[in-house]
Amino acid sequence: MASEAEKTFHRFAAFGDTASTGAEINNKNFAKLCKDCNIMDGKLVTSNSVDIVFSKVKDKNARTITFQQFQEAMKELGQMRFKGKNPDEALQEIFKLMEGKEPATTGVTKPTTVGAVDRLTDTSKYTGSHKERFDESGKGKGLAGREETTENTGYVSGYKGAGTYDKKINK
Repeated sequence: MASEAEKTFHRFAAFGDTASTGAEINNKNFAKLCKDCNIMDGKLVTSNSVDIVFSKVKDKNARTITFQQFQEAMKELGQMRFKGKNPDEALQEIFKLMEGKEPATTGVTKPTTVGAVDRLTDTSKYTGSHKERFDESGKGKGLAGREETTENTGYVSGYKGAGTYDKKINK
C-alpha cells in the first residue's frame, strides 16, 4: 500500500508528462511539488536549495529521481525547513505537508467555450451568397451549395469547343 506521500509523489511525477509512468520525477516537477506542498517557504527552503538538493540525490547523469532518492531529498529539505528536529521527524512533517496534494493548475489558460466560435458557426447570420450554402436547418449543402465547381474533363477552363476532338480527327 503506497503512503500518502508516495501517492502525491506519483501524481507530481506524471504531471505534464504523458510519457511518464510516475515512477520517477524530474527537476521541474520536483520543484513544483515543493512549491505546491509549501515545502518551499522562500526563507529556509528556496527554489535554489530545492535545485541543489535534487542535484545531490540524483544519479550522476540521470535527469530524474526515484521515490527512494526523493525521500533522501525530502530528509535534507526537512532539515532546512524544520530546524532542530531530527531527520525522521522532519521527514514526517514534510510528508504531512504533502498529504492529499495534487499539482495545482492555477494560472493555466482554460479554453473558452463561448464567444466568437458561436457567432462564426451561426448560419442564420450569414448574408449574401454564403447563406445559399446552407439548408434551413443550418446544415451545409457541401459541394451542391457551390456555384463554381470545377469539371475535371481534361479541357482547359474557358475552352469552348469541349468534346469536339473526335469530330476534328475524322475529317
